[in-house]
Amino acid sequence: MSHKLKEVLKNISIDCVIFGFNNNELEVLLIKRAVNPYKDYWALPGGFIKKNELVKEAADRILFETTGINNIFLEEFEIFDSVDRFPLWRVLTLGHYALISPNLYHLSTGSDSLEVKWFSINELPDLPFDHLHIINTALMKLRNRVRYKPIGFELLPAKFTLPQLQKLYEVILGKELDKRNFRKKIMKMKLLKMLNEKDKNNIKRPALLYKFDNKNYNRLKEKGFVFEI
Repeated sequence: MSHKLKEVLKNISIDCVIFGFNNNELEVLLIKRAVNPYKDYWALPGGFIKKNELVKEAADRILFETTGINNIFLEEFEIFDSVDRFPLWRVLTLGHYALISPNLYHLSTGSDSLEVKWFSINELPDLPFDHLHIINTALMKLRNRVRYKPIGFELLPAKFTLPQLQKLYEVILGKELDKRNFRKKIMKMKLLKMLNEKDKNNIKRPALLYKFDNKNYNRLKEKGFVFEI
């Protein structure tokens, strides 16, 4: 048994579902595994907890060691404990998820990863273990959460248009939204500040740019709201 395995709790692992919003698509960050079982398969960033670690510390370390990403908020969302989810011995995993802007982070491989890459949520490769189930569960949690917490907004640039904001909700929820109804509900929350600027990327019909009212945004993040779309 290697020194590395002696340091970890071999029956408890962490798997991280990292969502990103890029090119009007919801994406998931995957690594190509460098170790068996399932070497060379694309999988969620994950690993075992060390004996002297708290869960949050382990989640941060594992994500950084496999992808190069750190300093993000990871939220634990469910325990996955099927008896046969790991082929070598009994392992339960603590699922964590996060939302980030892909262009803000530099990806790098670690000792357990050969490559790191973003994949469209609609074009995932064959995944090992129960990782597809973990991703689908995280997506359901995310879809429920955006209805009462403004958590998805961190995926947008500092200045954005209302069509961009609506598209973000549509890709998370997986459905088209009525334009007038969506804008009415968003503006009613008083979350946005209209800027005296327009989107220069759209020459034909440049849309107005907005930014978040940080005071109201942070208040609603703490208080929550009911946003039935």
